[in-house]
Amino acid sequence: MSKKKKISAEVISQSSLAEGIMDLRLKTDLAEDAGPGQFIGIYPSNRSTLLPRPISICGYDKTEKTLRIVYRIAGSGTAEFALYRPGDCVDILGILGNGFPVDKASGKKVLIIGGGIGVPPLLGLAKELKENGCAAEISMVMGYRNSETFLSDEFEKYGKLYIATEDGSVGTKGNVIDACRENKIEADVIFSCGPMPMLRGVAAYAKEISAKAYISLEERMACGVGACLGCICKTKNVDDHSHVNNARICTDGPVFDADELEL
Repeated sequence: MSKKKKISAEVISQSSLAEGIMDLRLKTDLAEDAGPGQFIGIYPSNRSTLLPRPISICGYDKTEKTLRIVYRIAGSGTAEFALYRPGDCVDILGILGNGFPVDKASGKKVLIIGGGIGVPPLLGLAKELKENGCAAEISMVMGYRNSETFLSDEFEKYGKLYIATEDGSVGTKGNVIDACRENKIEADVIFSCGPMPMLRGVAAYAKEISAKAYISLEERMACGVGACLGCICKTKNVDDHSHVNNARICTDGPVFDADELEL
């Protein structure tokens, strides 16, 4: 994991991708340290709020030194972020977390599964896998509520994309596992990010098809820097820090080997 720094970043652009879903691009030297599945903390301007809001990295350009953050407006902090305009400066903390083990994809059939706001961090992963050419095959299954399938056009550049929607407006009606079964998708390695019920389904599906699964638990983070202990998850092994079967998602993860977790 890279050493984290607090730094001021410049807003390059911001736009809306779907209802309540924002696409924010930042200019920062921290982009040089970014990897798939990692995140940054963004500080609200209200100084009474000491802790940054953790938001996953959707994409990065190390040459241009830019980070792309796609997030859902969910509270006062993210509502403030949605007001940022080009030229604004924002304090960020990064690069945070342990990302996806891209090396595990070498020569393998890879399946990337995302749901809801767990979709954005997987775009950078898909791009990385496609560009480094290490995976033998890339399939992707993304789950949405309805026809607002944000980022789906970009995912299609990197492999075969399948979509599941709760209302059946696009692709498979149901969840991502329904789509996996309907399309008989097989894989050696699964990378996934999304809500906990979905991740439990992913872990079970991985066992069903004899695949190795690596899952991101980002949705349960609070401060993102290990201070609040609000993102504890149960592990099968004793944690060296706490001496119990716990891990802090923000510092030990957010990406874990699914076999090591009590889901």
